[in-house]
Amino acid sequence: MNEHTTNYTNTFIEVAEDCPVSEAQIPPEKNEKTLANLQHDQIVKNPYKYSSDDIIFTCYTIKNDISKSEEQEERNKFFSKGQPCLRTSPLAKRYGFGIHHNSEGKVAIFPVESKDYQTFLNDSSITKVKAMRSKRND
Repeated sequence: MNEHTTNYTNTFIEVAEDCPVSEAQIPPEKNEKTLANLQHDQIVKNPYKYSSDDIIFTCYTIKNDISKSEEQEERNKFFSKGQPCLRTSPLAKRYGFGIHHNSEGKVAIFPVESKDYQTFLNDSSITKVKAMRSKRND
């Protein structure tokens, strides 16, 4: 299987340096669910149930109206090339959520102001990476 993956293990994605909020915000709903809404709903309702690949692909199937019967073939195509990982998620870039990947690569989110967030930051056994910045350093 030469699949590209977005999964991490034992890793905490910190909010971006240029994240505009100091307390996490639930992404506001627009007319149509945004990527942030889809990711937030999926992770909050199912902490540590899905991997990053599962979340990213499920959001893609919803946005692109892919049927259940097409899913496996589409997933193979989707991951045949590299995909942006959750470091690019609006949850970590814009809305103030840290994203933890456990030892099995399953994901949960934690508000930047929470004790859990601080616990992850202070845990030397976990790899820390920052979410991508929204703006480039010019």
